[in-house]
Amino acid sequence: MATRGPVSSRRSADNCVHRLGRALSRHGGFRLDFNADFSLRVVQAPDRAEWVPSPLPGVGRRMLDRVGGEVARATSIVRYAPGSSFSRHVHGGGEEILVLDGVFSDESGDHPAGAYLRNPPGTAHAPFSREGCTIFVKLWQFAADDLVPVRVDTRSAPWHPGLVPGLSVMPLHEHDGVSTALVRWAPDTRFQRHAHPGGEEILVLQGLFVDEHGAYPAGSWLRSPRWSSHAPHAGPEGALIYVKVGHLGAPFMPLPVEPALR
Repeated sequence: MATRGPVSSRRSADNCVHRLGRALSRHGGFRLDFNADFSLRVVQAPDRAEWVPSPLPGVGRRMLDRVGGEVARATSIVRYAPGSSFSRHVHGGGEEILVLDGVFSDESGDHPAGAYLRNPPGTAHAPFSREGCTIFVKLWQFAADDLVPVRVDTRSAPWHPGLVPGLSVMPLHEHDGVSTALVRWAPDTRFQRHAHPGGEEILVLQGLFVDEHGAYPAGSWLRSPRWSSHAPHAGPEGALIYVKVGHLGAPFMPLPVEPALR
């Protein structure tokens, strides 16, 4: 939900999630956008998470943002029940995955918690999970020439010193000004005020992330617009966050043109 507006705005966002869930569970053409105004700062707290069913049994989605119809540019958290699977499908605009818990599997192998995957445009798979898993997923957020598959095991990949003491960075991917990383904050680490010309997106994985706008426990998702600024710091327990910058307004592959709704 956008952070502007009264309680009625939050209710409107919740109603949108419920409508989206019903639409995603039906077959046929539709278009329903969610958190699609990228000029707004958006925060989704874990205690406000709304899970909607996918068309396949045992697979649920927590929508974060979405633009499009049956094929959409979307950011979601997807939950697989033990033994659930998804039919084979092609990712025409690419797919980015961070495994949050459990083991996510497909033809390329088993990917445990901490695995970071990038499946370029045109790749296909039939994902499943034997024991169940939760994954963070971004669809149709690739440039047309970003064609190199990526596999990072964040449990063993190296950390690099950040710009201030107490900050460590694990780069995950960079292409044409869009950068993705994990950032580890020691307890009470503070970072100077800075701006994000291309926007910033954060998923809090552990601990407590804080800035002048609020405090964000694990499971919080934040999207800040282009040229937004803040002075972040970690809580007393530290924090681990997924961060993407430079992607708002980036020249990603265009969504396919779908038939007009009737």
